[in-house]
Amino acid sequence: MKVETLAECCLSLCKIPSPTGEEKQIADHIHQWALQHFPPEEVVRIGHSLVVGRLQSPLPTIGLFGHLDTVPPHPEGTPFRIEDGKVWGRGSTDMKSGLAVMLGLAMELGQGPLPFNPIWIFYEGEEGSYEQNGLGPVMHHLPALRHMAFGIALEPTDQTMMLGCMGSMHLSLTLQGKAAHSARPWQGQNAIHAAAPLLHMLLARQPHEVDVEGYVFREVLSATWARGGKALNVIPERFELNLNYRFAPGKTIEEAFREMQNLLGPYGYLYVTDASPPGKVCSHNPLFQKLLRDTGLPTQPKQAWTDVGRLSSLGIEAVNFGPGETAAAHQQNECASLESIATVYACLKKFLSTP
Repeated sequence: MKVETLAECCLSLCKIPSPTGEEKQIADHIHQWALQHFPPEEVVRIGHSLVVGRLQSPLPTIGLFGHLDTVPPHPEGTPFRIEDGKVWGRGSTDMKSGLAVMLGLAMELGQGPLPFNPIWIFYEGEEGSYEQNGLGPVMHHLPALRHMAFGIALEPTDQTMMLGCMGSMHLSLTLQGKAAHSARPWQGQNAIHAAAPLLHMLLARQPHEVDVEGYVFREVLSATWARGGKALNVIPERFELNLNYRFAPGKTIEEAFREMQNLLGPYGYLYVTDASPPGKVCSHNPLFQKLLRDTGLPTQPKQAWTDVGRLSSLGIEAVNFGPGETAAAHQQNECASLESIATVYACLKKFLSTP
């Protein structure tokens, strides 16, 4: 399939707004497409997620995963267009260029004789919380998917293959004080001021490098949200912080929380609001080795969370490999290069077509 056709497909998908929680329109669009190219029994819809392909096959099943949602549009927006060798617009890199590659491969390879059984999973809610992610219900309602031989998440990977993924944990930390009039602060206890040692610790904290099978992941802890105070002339009695901990493969969610409890517990009341497991580095998987040989592309660790983590928790080995540029994801002027789209399409076509 020509890269221009894939680019036009990506652009048309970008023009369908699909921020998290509003995926119905794009799910309807792909549902109609699927029924035009696959038998009805090979199209399963769960909410606003779709699974396309044969759930049962004697051939090794390879799952291609793409999420339908995007982060909310930037207030200033970006005109949807193809220009300067790129597709521009919200979602172009994360990850509607990946969806376009999936649709193109499905149309070209979906009904042909192949050495593998590819199956196409389009799902809602990836950009939200782990519990609200639509891939969870898909894997629950279709247990046959858990027997797949290999998975590929078409997240943007800068024309490399990214192994594993970071675990992610959001923690709410509350510091308590005592309210008072701001003209007489000594009569109270300022909860915001009490956070100074914590903020100083976070400012001085350096990334912790963890080597996993030769891939170096950088564990980081960041304050990402804060709220405190009731009025401009009242000493705040409560200060809340959201802390996001990114931790390397090999560490469980329970181990990560114990580590954070030891570090942050002395500062205030701490609890977990969302947690996603890390993804396994499957560098020794035979199908990954074949993908590596077929593409000849470099590899690196995935310094972010993707659903490779969810797949790993289900015993499915998977990698991240998709078009688009990681630095462009979630940016105002989001874009995906045609070169990356063409590269990933050609690599996956070769991988799925040859034994």
